[in-house]
Order: sequence, then structure tokens, then C-alpha cells
Amino acid sequence: MAKITDNDIRTTLQRYGIIGSAPALLNAVKRALIIAPIDISVLINGENGTGKEFFPKIIHDNSPRKHKKYIAVNCGAIPAGTISSELFGHEKGSFTSAEKEHAGYFEVANNGTIFLDEVADLTLDAQARLLRVLESGEYLRVGSSEVRKTNVRVVAATNKDLLQMVKAGEFREDLFYRIAAIRIEVPPLRERGEDIKMLAMKFSYDYAEQHHRPPLMFDESAYRQLMSFSWSGNVRELQSLIREMSSFESGIVTGEVVKKYLNQKNHSGNLPVVYDKVQHDYTQERELIFKLIMQMQSELKDIKETIANANIAAKHQGSKMHLSSNINDLQRQSSQLSTAHHSDDDSMVWQNVAEDYDIEDMPRSQQPRHSFSDIKATAIDVEEDKIKTLEDTEREVIISAIERNHGRRRQTAEELGISERTLYRKIKEYGLEYRNNRK
Repeated sequence: MAKITDNDIRTTLQRYGIIGSAPALLNAVKRALIIAPIDISVLINGENGTGKEFFPKIIHDNSPRKHKKYIAVNCGAIPAGTISSELFGHEKGSFTSAEKEHAGYFEVANNGTIFLDEVADLTLDAQARLLRVLESGEYLRVGSSEVRKTNVRVVAATNKDLLQMVKAGEFREDLFYRIAAIRIEVPPLRERGEDIKMLAMKFSYDYAEQHHRPPLMFDESAYRQLMSFSWSGNVRELQSLIREMSSFESGIVTGEVVKKYLNQKNHSGNLPVVYDKVQHDYTQERELIFKLIMQMQSELKDIKETIANANIAAKHQGSKMHLSSNINDLQRQSSQLSTAHHSDDDSMVWQNVAEDYDIEDMPRSQQPRHSFSDIKATAIDVEEDKIKTLEDTEREVIISAIERNHGRRRQTAEELGISERTLYRKIKEYGLEYRNNRK
């Protein structure tokens, strides 16, 4: 085993941006460097916000696996119903949303390192699967009976007391001793003494550099306030406080100013704060959110299909809507002409039709070219074949307009209320080129 020197520890702190010189922190870094070359599982204990996430990287980067894959998994952020699938993969069709096969993290990270953050949030089923991987390197995808192999080093982390969870039946005892072969304790901020000064100054300079303004400075009374405070959120909470003060204060910050901001957080000045360690289990909320997401995906798919079908129908219908008024006129004419067929006085019928449409007042070029006998024959055809398709009706309207305008395409298009391009396309569609010999 290689000896870890103080220089090795300082180099590591600098490489990963870890600020501090508290003995407990340096000891945690030293243990990580010592255990890194030894291929064994490690459990990292520490409160939220203490920087536990640095240590798996230190272990991986100083191990023989450093050139292989490193994957960090937040077990608490994955719904309980899918955690086994995410870790070990699944086969196509193994559950409702499994539309294709999926390789889990243990398969992807083969020969590398997996960091399981919040490992205490694993379901009992996932715990059993994890235990099998740690013991034999074997695992099963969800929905598969094929045994697969992987060679992965596991580094786990938690802010909970796993031994208490073992006693309560919430965590497997055999798994606990597997992942906790080596334990590293990351100290809370309130136990790091002078580190609070260094961190406060670092966060002040970081904020100043980011926002192009002078950094805050702290006098001794301010440092005493910060160092006597009980930081439940640890480094993250301190960073949040410095950002807030840097936004509203300038120059040298005194203890009274720090106390004011601490009191705004509903804390009792410089007295240690007692926090309730009972933590809410968000398993049900995560499962509900996951179900809602799946439901929304299904509904979104249905909406897309509905929109696509509506677009197709609209495109088909839109090409005919511009002739609707002409079609209505034609149908009205057909009805009147049908009535005309049953009249014994042809001249009276023609007179009625002419009066309805002011034919005698129209320019001669736009007056009908047909005799009354032609109109009467047309009425008979309409009566005998009353059911016509929209295409047939549209074709007849276009033919009538072309003939009224003597083949002049521009005038015909204006009469129909469409563009010349559309008229030309309709002429070709219905084979009416022979009727349109003039522009």
C-alpha cells in the first residue's frame, strides 16, 4: 500500500476544489486515497450539503478503473417503480411503457465505477438485485430470464443511519455489510471550525467575480457569528447566505449584519439550532409524478394523431370550399329548372328565371348561350340524377363559368373567386383544356 503524504492530500483538495483544512475533512480525503486502488465497495456517510459527491470521483480517478466509465446515480430521484429498470435494464414489452429494450447503468458502466447516491432510498427489490451484483457480478434485466454479467465497482452514499434502517426492516442487513466494507465519514460544516472562514471568503469572491462587483469582507465579529451557527444545510446553506448578503451589502460586513440575515432565516441568532431529523419519504409523490408523465405522453400521442387527421381532412376540404357559393347557386338553379320542367307555359317559365337572375340586364357576353330547350333538358337531367358528388358539381360550375366567359381564364377565375393558378389546376384535373382555348 502506497503511503499517502500531506502533499498528496493538498493536491487532491486543489484538484477537486475542496476548501478546508479541518482534521476530519483531511482524514476523509486520506481514507479515499488509500482505498482507491483497492477494488472494494465503499460507503460514504454525511449530512446533505457536506460534499459527499467529491469522494466517489476521488476514489474512481485514483483507481485502476480511472479510464473506464464513471456513472453517478441519484437513487432518490428515480421513481420506485422504475429504479430496477434504470439500474439493471429491461426487455421490450416487460411493462407498459417498455417500447424497446433498455441497457441499465450496471451494463453501461461495465469495468467502471457506479456512484449510488441516496442508496437508502432503494426499494427492497432493487436492494436484492444490487446484492446479487455485488456478490457474483450477475444480474437480470426486468422481464428477462437471461443472466448477464458485469464488473462494476460500487461506491454508495447516504445521509441516513443504515443500521437503524436495518433494525427497522427497511434495509437489507446483508447488503449493508456488502456496501459498507469501507466507510468514510464526511464531517458537517459546524464541526469544521476555521473552514467556515475560508468558505465564506471563497463564496464572496466567487459571487463578486461572477457579477463584476467588489467582494464582501468580514470582520472578526462576523466570523464569530458564522462559526457559532449550526448549519443544517452545511456548505450549501453557507453559500446561499453569502450570495444573499453579497446582493444587498457592500464593504465590510459586521457581526450585527450577519446576525440580521441569520434571524431572517427564522433562526435564533448565534445559538445552535436543533433540527428535526425526521425526513419525509417522497416515494408516493415520485410514483404519482411518474404515472402523470406516462399519462401525459399517451395523451400527447393521441393529440398529435388527431391533429394530423384534421390537417389531412382540412387540406382535402379546403380545395373545394372556395366554390361553395357557386355550388349553392347551381343547386338553386337546378331546383328552379326542375320546377320549370313541369310547367306547360315555357315562355312564362323562362320569364320567371330571367327575372330572378336579371339576365336581360346582363352584358351580352355574359348572357346564357343556351336556348330554353337546352335549359329544360338540363332540368330533366338534374331531376333524374339528383345525387351528385361534390366533384361533379364543382366541375359543372367551372364548365358553366368558362362558357359564360368564352374561355377567358382571367375573367372566369374572377367570377369564381379563385386564382388563375387554381383555375388552371382544376381545368387540368377535370380534363377541360378543350374549353379553355383563350386567356
